[in-house]
Amino acid sequence: MTLILALDFGGTKLAAGLVNIGSRKWLRYERRLSPANGNASTDLEIMRSLIYSLLEDAKPAAIGVSFGGPVDASTGTVRLSHHVAGWENIPLKELLEDEFGVSVGVDNDANIAALGEHRFGAGQGYDSLFYITVSTGVGGGWILNGQPWRGAGGMAGEIGHIVVDPAGPVCLCGKRGCVERLASGPYMARNVREILENEPQRRGELRDGKVLRDLVGDDLRLLTGQLVAEAAAAGDELAREVLHKAAWALGVGIGNVANLMNPQRFVLGGGVMKAGEDFWRVVRQVSRETALPEVDFEIVPAVLGDDAPLWGGVAIASMLV
Repeated sequence: MTLILALDFGGTKLAAGLVNIGSRKWLRYERRLSPANGNASTDLEIMRSLIYSLLEDAKPAAIGVSFGGPVDASTGTVRLSHHVAGWENIPLKELLEDEFGVSVGVDNDANIAALGEHRFGAGQGYDSLFYITVSTGVGGGWILNGQPWRGAGGMAGEIGHIVVDPAGPVCLCGKRGCVERLASGPYMARNVREILENEPQRRGELRDGKVLRDLVGDDLRLLTGQLVAEAAAAGDELAREVLHKAAWALGVGIGNVANLMNPQRFVLGGGVMKAGEDFWRVVRQVSRETALPEVDFEIVPAVLGDDAPLWGGVAIASMLV
């Protein structure tokens, strides 16, 4: 029996899964939330406890790791985390290899999730795909000629920071009108909140966000991208407007990427999976309008859900056995 251990260091969650190589079913699986005030040390301690709980007395043949942040995949070094302090230049591959005595592969979550969907999900049977995750941020990972493609410095796939509206709002990266600034969940919530706070004259109009206000009991700090999607589905005009702008931004980004790289499939995962049929319709329509008529591609939902990074970890570890 050849065991593969897969680990997922997400921004808010930590997960681990154990599987027999070649199997599509977890032998054991555990997930825990990362503490709100945690750092790299606390995340590593929680993950160690998950690992030992899963392994019991067994030893894996290899370990595959997904990390939510920039990674130097050639050395397995984490450059930093945008959500958890203390991860600057941590040699995660080396730490795990020293402790467990097996080969370890480490990559960022978007690259790993792309590999997971390619081997086990919506990308099976395709030579080229671009995986896009739309949740807290917007990231992407490439599979070209059946293999991960990371770019010269490991930064390929940053669709979230393609500028689609140069006069748009300022993104965390400092540029204006990035796909992420318009389409990610927290930014959608922020856009709605700013409109409701800064334009009170709209309260009596159809666009007043009444459904949104009811969902959060008038406490606008509780707004999330998921609630914006729910309100839009319930007919809230302001929520629909913000969601439409998000779908438009993502569609423009996808259409431009289609023109540039011509992948067979775009696989969309993350919180976008719950955004509703209207969101998907706008994304498909705008991307088709943005791309050249001769450029053929499909946009499909991811099938592995939150487990895409873990299954990608299985795929990357399997290459080391």
